[in-house]
Amino acid sequence: MAEPELNEASLRSPSSGSQSVSFPFMREGSRVWEKAGDLPSPLPTKRTRTYSATVRANSGPMYKGVCKNFSRSQGHGYIKPANGGEDIFVHISDIEGEYVPAEGDEMTYKVCPIPPKNQKVQAVEVIITHLNPGTKHETWSGKIISS
Repeated sequence: MAEPELNEASLRSPSSGSQSVSFPFMREGSRVWEKAGDLPSPLPTKRTRTYSATVRANSGPMYKGVCKNFSRSQGHGYIKPANGGEDIFVHISDIEGEYVPAEGDEMTYKVCPIPPKNQKVQAVEVIITHLNPGTKHETWSGKIISS
């Protein structure tokens, strides 16, 4: 049996008259992202992480590390694991508590794979356990304190 041929006329609703259907997916060469601004982030944030990825991350072990760097304006940073190894990405939405991480802060965290290949991991449920002494720290509300 031959496949039905799709053309402009076959995509119209009988009640719509001469209106054609708009496809919800990107077509090759489309410039929609140029008009809208930035590309959407491929990183799963706390709000966009799937339920199954959240369950896997919550059931995983807790790790310790030190904040290597964190940029509040960019919304991300890196944690240097206490056991060595590659630095771990941390997104602003995964940080628990009232303080913005600063270089040298000790942290605990769990890990979650980063799609699509799941070859790297990102830190989730990040908690600052000890503030780096002698460093100015900022709260999420903008107040600056000295530790």
